[in-house]
Formats: sequence, structure tokens, C-alpha cells
Amino acid sequence: MKLGLQLRLKQTLAPQLIQSLKMLQMPILKLEQTLRHELSINPMLEELEPVETLETPEQIGEISLQEKADDIDPKLGKIDWENYLGDDLDYKFKSTYDRSSEEAFERTPLIEKTLYDHLLEQLSYLKLSEEEQLIGAYIIGNISPKGYLVCLPHEMAEELNLPVEKVEKIMGIIQHFDPSGVGAHDLRESLLLQLEEKGHKDSIAYQIVDQFINVLDKKSILQISRSMGVPFEKAQQAMDLIKTLSPTPAYGRFESAAIPIVPDLMVDRMGDEFVVYHNDKNFPKLRISSGYRQLLKPGSNISKDTRTYVREKLEQARWLLNSINQRRTTMIRVMDAIVEEQCEFFDKGPAFLKPLIMEDIANKVNMNVATISRVSNGKYVQTPQGVYEIKYFFNPGIANEDGSERSKRHVKNMIEEIVRDEDTKRPLSDQEIFQKLQAEKIVLARRTVTKYREELRIPAARFRKRMA
Repeated sequence: MKLGLQLRLKQTLAPQLIQSLKMLQMPILKLEQTLRHELSINPMLEELEPVETLETPEQIGEISLQEKADDIDPKLGKIDWENYLGDDLDYKFKSTYDRSSEEAFERTPLIEKTLYDHLLEQLSYLKLSEEEQLIGAYIIGNISPKGYLVCLPHEMAEELNLPVEKVEKIMGIIQHFDPSGVGAHDLRESLLLQLEEKGHKDSIAYQIVDQFINVLDKKSILQISRSMGVPFEKAQQAMDLIKTLSPTPAYGRFESAAIPIVPDLMVDRMGDEFVVYHNDKNFPKLRISSGYRQLLKPGSNISKDTRTYVREKLEQARWLLNSINQRRTTMIRVMDAIVEEQCEFFDKGPAFLKPLIMEDIANKVNMNVATISRVSNGKYVQTPQGVYEIKYFFNPGIANEDGSERSKRHVKNMIEEIVRDEDTKRPLSDQEIFQKLQAEKIVLARRTVTKYREELRIPAARFRKRMA
């Protein structure tokens, strides 16, 4: 054995800091779930019934968190809790909303029919033999949630130990079930089934899908009309019909329900000013349980293990309440700075969005850029102009000839307007759009115009050409 000295660098974060960062990243629905989970597992926390009524967001914005938990002491374990805890100690986290005047609605999950159940129900209505019903159920079981068949007929026939003709017969029946195009093996077959259901089996649209499905994104309508030897107007009408078809038969009907957007923050106009407040009306109002707190007072007859457990849970509860209040304060400070920088947007609308980067706000509120990023990502704010993701307000600037700047989104909006107002018989090329932007004294490269057009999902000029 040898004795020696070693130097080692190690970065550690206090548990309370880690908890604060995690809560800052959480969107409001996730945070509400976390609070209710902590309420269920930590006996030191209890929920308060609403006792105050706050009538206006202005009153809410002026409230100071007088009842918030005190700053965390890193030497928490060395505190003499018996002397520290007094009768007047009351750690609380209270929502700034009052729910007493609102109806309480229980959030119940919405149970919807799956594609599998929907197809089986249709199969049960048919007068088929028991064997055919089993074949149909097996085929439906091999249809993906998007509506496509994932097995070939001969593979299913081999698994069922039946002639492939029987499987193909039932498969043909299922392919005419609702939704239209279900049970196809690929996009081409699905689109053809949908056209057949609409009564367009002998149409030009059917021929285009059958012959040109793999090159529709490369050939213009003019090229397709020439290849087929049909008038441009008829090819154009056929393409318009194809655009009404669904690339995924079950799209929007049997997928999981969309997650609702609940804004973390609210911005309301109060007179000539905008007031920012936190949307915590569904948060439970938390405080340290007075019943358990009595166990730590001098003279309480509890065991050492019980006292250690209660102290540990009290420490966790204090960290939680401090993290919640710090999250709220941080988000409001950041949003206040954004409102100050983007005042014209909140007053007049998206056309007045200014160039802004996270570093500008970080310097303004004296925080790290990473903190601003945590506040912005995945969180929404309700404004007089609508609901926006907080990071929407951050966008780089594009220089004008006079040295001023316009936001990237503003330039994209201009491109959309130029394309919307163009002559569809002679759509504008990227070079022509670039020249129009130059006429507005916007300095950017032509390839940037192409990049923005593609980001806006606007097709190239040859795909936008129409005769009527």
C-alpha cells in the first residue's frame, strides 16, 4: 500500500439547483402533474383550499410572494430544527389564481375507437363464413395505424395455411372499407383505391398516379401533360383531384389525440401598459403540513428514525416550493423583457416583430443564455395577438440598405405575399422574388430566397404554374 496525493477536477450541482433547472424546463401541464405527484408522496406537503379572490391580472402581477419559502441554506442538515421551527413558520406555495369562482371540471381521458376496432366492426356486418371472418380479422391485424398493409397476400396465406386466392378475396373486400384507401400495400395502391372509390377509375388522374407516382415531385404539370398527350388544362384538373387524396388513409381519425396547448404565461393590456402574469390557476396551493411540523418541535416524543425522516421530507418540500417560486419569477422576468423589446408586436401584430436574439434578453435580465433557452422552449404565452411559443419572439435580423434590420419572419411573410399576388400563368422564379425584395431595400442572397421559400413549403415556379 502507498500513500499519495491526487488532483481531480469534478463539477457538482446542488440537488436544489438541479431541481430548479428541471422545473424551469417543464411545460405547465407537466409541472402540474409533478406537483400533484409530489403532493401524493410527500407527507410534509398539503393542499390549501382557495381563500382569496384576485379580480384582475393587474392585481395578480403586483402580488409579491410574501409566503414563499426562504432561500435554501446549503448547510440544511446542520440546522437545529427544534429551535428553528416556531409557531409562526408557514412555508407555502399559493397559486395566483382563485378557483372558487370557477366551475371545476374533471379532466377525463377521451377514449376513441382505433382503426383496428373500426375495421373489425365493418367486417362483422358482412355475411361471411366463420373461416372468412377469421381471415379478415387476421388481415386487419396486419394493417398499420396509418392504414397500410404490412404483409403480402402469400405471406398471410402461408401463415394461415390457406390458398392465397382466399386471402386475396377477403383483402379485396377490406380494401373497400372506410376509410378509403385502407389496406393498400403502398402509396400508389392507396391513391388508386381512393380514386376508384370516388368513381375516377378511368380518369386521367388515375393514369397519372398509376404511371407517374414516383416522379410527381420532379415533373411539372406541363411535362406530365406532354408525356401523356393530354391538354394542359385536363392534366391540371387531374392534379387538383390527386391533391384532395390522403397519403395516409387513417390520417387524423384514428391517431392519438393531440396534446392541448396551455400557455404558461399571459400578457394582457392594462391601460397603456402590458402586464405579464403566470397561468397557474390549475396548480394546487401547497404549504408545509402543520401537523407533521409539530413532530419536530421541542418535547415531541418521536423516535430518532422518525425525526430523520420528517426532516428529510421537510427539506424536499422546501426545495420544491423554492423551485416553483423561482420558476415563476424567472419566467415573468424574461417575458417582461420580451414584451419591452417587442412592444410593437403586442400592440400592432406579427408584422411588427423585431429582430431579437436570446443573448439580448439574457443581458437585459442578467441571466445565462441557457436559462433563456429553458424558459423559451416548449412553453407558450397568450397575448392580445394570439397564443405563441415563447421562442417565436426570437429571430435573427436581416439587414436593410439603410442599416436597419428586419426580422427573418417578416421577410418570409413578404415572400408569401409576393407568391400569393403573382400571376399563376407566369409564376415568379426565385430570381424574380429576389429582385422584388431588393426593390424593398432588403439585403440577402438569392440562395437565401430559395431557402426561405422551401422552409415555407412553397413549390418552385414550374410547379405553381396554372392556366386558370
